[in-house]
Amino acid sequence: MSWTDERVETLKRMWGEGQSASQIAKELGGVTRNAVIGKVHRLGLSNRVGGKEEEEEATAAPAPVAAARPEPAPRPEPAAPRAEPPRPAAPAAAPVSNVTPLPVRKAIIPAGQPLPPQPSLNEISPEALASVREVEKRAKRLTLMELTERTCKWPIGDPATDDFWFCGLPSLPGKPYCEAHVGVAFQPMSARRDRRR
Repeated sequence: MSWTDERVETLKRMWGEGQSASQIAKELGGVTRNAVIGKVHRLGLSNRVGGKEEEEEATAAPAPVAAARPEPAPRPEPAAPRAEPPRPAAPAAAPVSNVTPLPVRKAIIPAGQPLPPQPSLNEISPEALASVREVEKRAKRLTLMELTERTCKWPIGDPATDDFWFCGLPSLPGKPYCEAHVGVAFQPMSARRDRRR
C-alpha cells in the first residue's frame, strides 16, 4: 500500500474530524492502525488527547497570539517561628535482601570481531591431549542439527569452513562433553596456574 495524495488528504481530513486511527485504517483499507499513527507522526499532525470534543473546543476558541503574563499569586504571610526546630528523620534501614547477586558474565563478542586468545594446546596436559586426539579419531562427526542432549558438543575445526563438526560421542551425565573433552574443558584451577608458570 502506498500513501497517495488522495489517501493522505483523507487521513488528514478524518484526523482533523477526530476519527480514531482504527477508524481511519478501516476507511482507507489495506493499512493498519499503526501505519496510520506512523503517518500522522510523520506528517506532524496535532497530538489529540480527548478526541472530537477537545478538537472542537480548540478550533472554537483559538488562543490569543500574545497572551499577557499572569500576575504572580500573593505570597502568604510567614508563619510564626516554631519553638523547636524540626528533627531530621532517622535514616531508614536498608531493606535486607535474600537475593544472592548473580556472577558477572563474560562479555559477548559481536560477530565479525576477533575472539580473545584461547588456551593453546600447550596449556593442555599431554595425557588429556593424547586422549582427545584418540577420541577425535573415533568421533561421530555430527552437524549442529544432529546434536542431542546425550551427545558431546565439543566443536572441532573452523566454523567458517565445511570441515567443521562436533564430536558426537556419548556425553557424561550433567556435562555437555564426552569424558575426554570434559578433561580438557573442566581443568582444576591449580593445574592451569601451574602450566602458566
